[in-house]
Amino acid sequence: MGILKRKGRGLFCLGKGIRYQPEVSIKLKSIYKKIQKEFPFLKVCIWNTSVLNEFMIHQPGRFYIIIEVEKDAAQSVFFFLKESKYPVFIEPTIEIIEKYMPDEKEVLIVKSLVSEAPLLRLNGINTVSIEKILVDIFCDDIIFSAQQGSEMRTIFNEAFGKYSVNETRMLRYADRRRKKESFNNYLKTKIRQQN
Repeated sequence: MGILKRKGRGLFCLGKGIRYQPEVSIKLKSIYKKIQKEFPFLKVCIWNTSVLNEFMIHQPGRFYIIIEVEKDAAQSVFFFLKESKYPVFIEPTIEIIEKYMPDEKEVLIVKSLVSEAPLLRLNGINTVSIEKILVDIFCDDIIFSAQQGSEMRTIFNEAFGKYSVNETRMLRYADRRRKKESFNNYLKTKIRQQN
């Protein structure tokens, strides 16, 4: 009836549960299909950091298309995309981002997909869930440098305010990334104080 929204396993709170669905552009679909055609048995997650704009105050001028694949296939996917003439980087360091990425408005970043990551399937494409986005922003301050500090707090508050966020699922993923304790402390101190 929309009176309760689910927060985790056996946890509910009052309010309407609105599920998060990121935008999957034609470009994302095209890249995803090319990868799937070349690597038909590969688990792939693709998304654009522009989906973070709805949660942010300061809008970045540059976006990344993040392609996460199983660790063993990351190099192969990187070389395949490079041969296809995409501006692509694999697990970039802060130096690479600062030196080579400013020239491009939208680059592709290939990363290893953490096993059991909470994904969302939209129109036949694996993309990110709200839980995965929040944990990734917290854990990766290199790729998500524009979303750190007070901006990260804004993103979390906006996400929790607009959508149903499954905290159990989120903490399980943070645990897979070996950041469960620090992530949970961040939620308790920075986010729950304001809600």
